[in-house]
Amino acid sequence: MNEVRYDHGFNTNEWFIVIALIVGTLAVLWPPQRFTKKTSALYLLFGVLFGFLFDHTLSVFPVSYYVINDTSQFEVMDFLSHVMYAPYSYLFFYLYDFFRIKPRYSLVYILAWALMSVGFERLCAAVGIFHYRHGYTIYYSFAIYLAVLSTWTVLYYVLKIYGDKRF
Repeated sequence: MNEVRYDHGFNTNEWFIVIALIVGTLAVLWPPQRFTKKTSALYLLFGVLFGFLFDHTLSVFPVSYYVINDTSQFEVMDFLSHVMYAPYSYLFFYLYDFFRIKPRYSLVYILAWALMSVGFERLCAAVGIFHYRHGYTIYYSFAIYLAVLSTWTVLYYVLKIYGDKRF
């Protein structure tokens, strides 16, 4: 498969990733801790894991619905763009716990986060992090966000009930 190259320098998309990582890290470290270190690490890893899973499912051959960053080859900045999802997932869980969202209001919370996610992805596409191909649109991402955020909500309750218990 031929390499697709969109850019050759360290510019807007790379700076956006660096700034997003700094802001995300501060957003995770600044508020008081609500979870154990182990649970916090899991919440951070959920973002990286799910982002990596879906990005690499949709952006690699044979589907290749989009290219991440400057080239279709995996680069260091691609990895860092996946790490950007860590603070995002942590804040999802943090605010869910902080506001004590009741299960009956989870759908509203998930919809709000899915809409924010689409907005953030649109911004990422505008600065050159995502390059959509083969008819892929952001509407597909909305459905993926709904599935991921719903899974995270289930995982929140599983960890809340069984997280600190030993088997």
